[in-house]
Amino acid sequence: MNLPVTRAAIEHMYTVIAPQIRRTPVVEVAGRDLGVAARRVTLKLEQLQRAGSFKTRGAFAHLLTRRIPRAGVVAASGGNHGAAVAFAAMELETPAKIFVPTVSSPAKIARIRSYGANLVVGGDRYAEALAASESWAEHSGALPVHAFDQPETLLGQGTLGLELMMQAPDTETVIVAVGGGGLIGGVAAWCAGAVRVVGVEPEGAPTLTEALRAGRPVDAPTGSIAADSLAPRRVGDLMFPIARAHVERVVLVSDGAIRAAQSTLWEGLRVVAEPGGAAAFAALQSGAYVPARDERVAVVISGGNTELSTLNAHL
Repeated sequence: MNLPVTRAAIEHMYTVIAPQIRRTPVVEVAGRDLGVAARRVTLKLEQLQRAGSFKTRGAFAHLLTRRIPRAGVVAASGGNHGAAVAFAAMELETPAKIFVPTVSSPAKIARIRSYGANLVVGGDRYAEALAASESWAEHSGALPVHAFDQPETLLGQGTLGLELMMQAPDTETVIVAVGGGGLIGGVAAWCAGAVRVVGVEPEGAPTLTEALRAGRPVDAPTGSIAADSLAPRRVGDLMFPIARAHVERVVLVSDGAIRAAQSTLWEGLRVVAEPGGAAAFAALQSGAYVPARDERVAVVISGGNTELSTLNAHL
């Protein structure tokens, strides 16, 4: 289905998926409490979403609006999208097969298995899992649910932007991590220039940075401690024109900055965030993005699927 990724379509999708998702909370924090330059920061705590990340929005957008064949659904994922699709399929009693690369974290693999999906772990990176999922879809007839490059995915993720602006309507800037671009594409489509949108990528996985430099999606490096959520090799074709029109800038953060952000979120707020989930906050804490002192900044904490033992090792 060729759905337009518009504010009206996002608003409609929100009415469709709202019964199946959580309206995740926001918390307003004094910048000094987190060691950042802004006077106040609004955090959108999407790690509290069902299945542990924003990806659940896009998963339900697919499963509630598309005809599901008897073979069920198939998805490739670094981990969070797979967990979200597996969860949505379990809730709607639909078969699901999920392909993830070996870089996927044990916490995400365990979560996918807990939802009863048929899980295949293989290949070093997301691109290999995607190729395997496409082969399975062709031979089985299962419905492909793409992690970031289908209209339903963008519309589902765009509901986070809608929800955030209802909760914090005075927001001037929203900071969003970028992997394949489903989340920032959806949020930017909702904000549509009315709110500044800033993307954040790991230095080792600059997918949107490289695409904007080239004028089109291109292959980029895929290294980072956040590789299981922010390193798909290239951004989606559907999100790219949205990003070019409505994302003001993209900044890069180091793995060290991401680890520091995880630590600060835990020490300051007792918020557990996975590396990809903490990347947007890392931009603010590290100075990769420096807001004006009174700028009303919102940061999306996009996922929390990590092992406590791993988090503790970096605290």
